[in-house]
Amino acid sequence: MRYATTDLHGCLHSFRQLVEDKLKLGRTDTLYLLGDYVNKGPDTRGVLDYIMRLQAEGYQLHCLLGNHDLELLEAARGQRPLASWTSAADHNMTLGSFGVTRTEDIPEVYLRWLEGLPLSVELADFVLVHAGFDFRLPPDEMRQHRHSMLNIKDFTFDASRLHGKRLLHGHNPKPVEHLRQQLEQRSGAVDLDTGCVYRHNPELRHLAALNLDTWELTLQENIEPGYPIGKR
Repeated sequence: MRYATTDLHGCLHSFRQLVEDKLKLGRTDTLYLLGDYVNKGPDTRGVLDYIMRLQAEGYQLHCLLGNHDLELLEAARGQRPLASWTSAADHNMTLGSFGVTRTEDIPEVYLRWLEGLPLSVELADFVLVHAGFDFRLPPDEMRQHRHSMLNIKDFTFDASRLHGKRLLHGHNPKPVEHLRQQLEQRSGAVDLDTGCVYRHNPELRHLAALNLDTWELTLQENIEPGYPIGKR
């Protein structure tokens, strides 16, 4: 089976529960992760370690770059200030998960892994990207425009630009009910981000995994130990 989920944001316990108990992922299955493994949540390093371990053990995990992943990478490389992140609590949780106090001390193995992540994946029936596309751009530019692929929140979907394929993305947290409606309508563009990290929001606080072969939706509620984050 082929599955996709997104926006893990350091929620290791929830992600493990989804993979091991809900999906019961096997080595013949494929799991696509649409980015944002880091920041906001309690265990950025734990999420990266778990993904990298599964890949090393032969599980088929295909990972895309998200905007928070790029922010962490560029901060660690000295290309942007730490202050561009969301809050002091984010800084402390993210850096603390690595056991460091400065972004430049994040171990190189994680930075190299992030640097190797693609912006999108194209399947026979879906195009996967973190945030979406700016469909107003020329076709070639649209598929290479990193800023919009990682950050766009509002766009008018044009199936002809993707040769009739559906678009799967995350980045813009929406209530679980909104995702259910998209799937019921077989929408051309589906936002899989149900805001797992926002544990105080009852309409969010879930990881959503879509079976790309059956359109079955699997939800995993946030089960992380308490951590500081505001209501969205």
